[in-house]
Amino acid sequence: METRVLILGGGATGTGLARDLALRGVDCLLAERRDINAGASGGNHGLLHSGARYVASDAAAAVECREEGELLKRLAPQCIEDTGGLFVAVEGDDEDYIANFESMCAASAVPTRPLDLAEARHLEPALSDRLIAAYAAEDASVDPFMLSLDNLAQAVDKGARYLRNAKLAGFERDNGRIRRSIFLDQTSGERFEVEAEIVVNATGAWAGMVAALAGAHIDILYSSGSLLVTQDRLTTRVVNRLRRAADSDILVPGGTVSVLGTTSVTIDSPDLCRPTVAEADAIIDDARAMIPVLETTRYIRAYAGVRPLVLVAGAGDARSVSRNFSLIDHEKDHVDNFVTITGGKLTTYRLMAERTGDLVCAKLGVDAPCITRTEPLPASTKGEWTEPGLGPRRWIGERDGDDIILCECEMVSRKAVNQIIDGMDGQYGSSLLNSIGLRSRVGKGPCQGGFCGLRVTGHLYDEGYVSGLRGVHEMHAFTRRRWRGLRPVLWGLPLVQADLQEALYCGALDLELEADVRDDGGDL
Repeated sequence: METRVLILGGGATGTGLARDLALRGVDCLLAERRDINAGASGGNHGLLHSGARYVASDAAAAVECREEGELLKRLAPQCIEDTGGLFVAVEGDDEDYIANFESMCAASAVPTRPLDLAEARHLEPALSDRLIAAYAAEDASVDPFMLSLDNLAQAVDKGARYLRNAKLAGFERDNGRIRRSIFLDQTSGERFEVEAEIVVNATGAWAGMVAALAGAHIDILYSSGSLLVTQDRLTTRVVNRLRRAADSDILVPGGTVSVLGTTSVTIDSPDLCRPTVAEADAIIDDARAMIPVLETTRYIRAYAGVRPLVLVAGAGDARSVSRNFSLIDHEKDHVDNFVTITGGKLTTYRLMAERTGDLVCAKLGVDAPCITRTEPLPASTKGEWTEPGLGPRRWIGERDGDDIILCECEMVSRKAVNQIIDGMDGQYGSSLLNSIGLRSRVGKGPCQGGFCGLRVTGHLYDEGYVSGLRGVHEMHAFTRRRWRGLRPVLWGLPLVQADLQEALYCGALDLELEADVRDDGGDL
């Protein structure tokens, strides 16, 4: 297999780069070990930063967030809910920071507006009555899965190619260049090779490991961050704690739920990223000062993502390391055709792809400018079913007489599941059920896959997509991934619900007896 540019990693940056290069007319192939957004791009708040969070710690990052946020709102509106945001302080917060906040925002040209406390509580009734300051900002929420799927869809439409479940096994190098990249197809077990003029390492937290395979070195600190999903949407706007960046200080509304977090825990490997009970307790205990109802609301899931932070001299803990991105030309490591892009934030993915595309084209001798700064990102059928609320609207407005609901929590129908499968172009991966869940709302409602996992699996058997024990294995992998996020929030009603699910899956189906089931990814 040959291509001009091989992109490793199917997160927001990798898919954004594939689109960037395809729009420049550069042949590229994107290879992903698991599936779209399997790393940090799928394990975050879904927050489109206004830049206000970084005005004290990283002014350059604040400016980038402001500029890129404005661009994405205009160019990819289908992926953005322009909620607006609030920064609020409560009794005991740093009053010096509060007093300087407006001037720090002005220095980075980040728009903010002071609010009367009564006005702030009118805008968001869930806010604490212990507020001492409030500002309006231009934050928004973004659907990271729709964003990556739409980027990939246009890239493929313009000639790019995409492989999933393609695990990098190593590189063949000669005279300071990567000649071949060796992959293992994790679905078939077969090995294959890709020859490329340039290899781009966009593997996020795994960038250091991939670089080592090429004989290069990157110092990366792995910062795991856990988040909690509420059953209901608690606020209309993004709510940030008005203080220096810390744990448990952002609540982001997304569709019908809210996402609360995050933490920052240094771990030894990105593969060890998991939410914990202790983190869930700490998040709620801290965040309730800002929004008291967080202490009693129902949580349906916890999940975690890992931030790849490139270390520089003098860096301290994970909170003190820059959130800016690193673009590394490995000519310095005597690997002339190898480039790494890592770090950064979801908000700046397009800029990261642009800068990487500029470097790649310079190496290739391609004189084609980036156009993603002005070219709208088309909505695609690949990512449309990740949108909360789309299922009910389609069911009411376009229901076929013989259609049925497979996921009652999110009202995902049999017809919708079939459309999602058709959009995969035959790349189902090691678990079609997991792939459907990633590209839709299946498994994301209050039951967390407790009932829809079984129903969708039954449908896959009916349609002939699975046979024998394959569907049972997929259901085991799907359930295991959903339950992984339930354990940290198991109290009250969710604990009762978990007992019911255990009775269904273990008592009736003996899923706990399944062993060595292949799993193609981490938390969704």
